Order: sequence, then C-alpha cells, then structure tokens
Amino acid sequence: MARIPVATLDAAVSDVLRRVLDRRGGALRPLDEVLLHSPPLADGWNGLLGAIRGGLALPAFVRELVILRIAVLNRASYEWAAHEPVARRAGLSGAQLVALRAGDLGPFDERARAVLAYTDAMTLQVDVAPAIFDAVRAHFDDAGLVELTGTIAAYNMVSRFVVALGVTEVDR
Repeated sequence: MARIPVATLDAAVSDVLRRVLDRRGGALRPLDEVLLHSPPLADGWNGLLGAIRGGLALPAFVRELVILRIAVLNRASYEWAAHEPVARRAGLSGAQLVALRAGDLGPFDERARAVLAYTDAMTLQVDVAPAIFDAVRAHFDDAGLVELTGTIAAYNMVSRFVVALGVTEVDR
C-alpha cells in the first residue's frame, strides 16, 4: 500500500490527467495516481518519461536493460513488475532476466556489459570512472550517450520515488 492515498481527480487536474491518460493508453497506473497530487510534477514527469519511452533513438533493449538494472539496484519491485513484460518484448530473454536479477553478466554481450557497468556507476557511485565511461563510449555516439545517461538518471528518479512512497503494483 502506498504511503499516501490516490489523488483526488478534479477539474484542476483535467488537462494533466488527459495528457497522462493519452500517454498511458487510457489507464492510470498506481504511480500516476500518486503523482497527480501535484499536477505540475505529474505533467513534467509525463513529458519526460514519455520522451524517454517513445521519443529517443536509444534501442528499446538498452533502455529496458537499464531500467531493470536500476530496479534491482534500488530494490524497486514496482519498476521491475512494470518493465519486465516490456523488456521481454524488447528482446531480453528469460535467461537474461534471471541473470540480471542475480547480477550475472554472462548472458550479455560487450555492449550490454558496458551499459550495465555505466548504469551501476551512475546509480551507486554517481561519479563514473573514466574506464567505465570509455567502455560505454565505444558503443554510442554523442546523442546516444546523452540518451543513455538521461535514461539512467530518469529511472533512478522513478525508482527512488516509488520506493520512498511505497508505490506498488498491488495497489490496484
């Protein structure tokens, strides 16, 4: 159960609510129901995460790999539950998902291992060692690095928010 109740949806949130529903395909998620306590935050969140999920050139496989790694590192079960099906559709195998939960890099190629090391550094240390940056740099151009870094940063925000406020998938 979330630490704060679902937001009351009234006329003050109608435009924001419409934009969130448009991005979500017509159904709110427990995260949205909490965010809507602050319409400006919900609106900005919706725009940022909408761009990350649907507007970047970053491959879906890489995006979902990052999101699930962050979910593991930050113990964000809501994020794992929300993104595991998306990750499967993006090409992560069952064996890779099991390995990712266990911290086993064996089933991943060189690019994925570099992305995971970069994700770990950004999430756990914040500062990224030059060798880790250079390893991920070998696989991405400048735009790709910006998109990868932004995705890692944004999903650290998401995981910290849902964990702190106790947002879970079972709230439905």
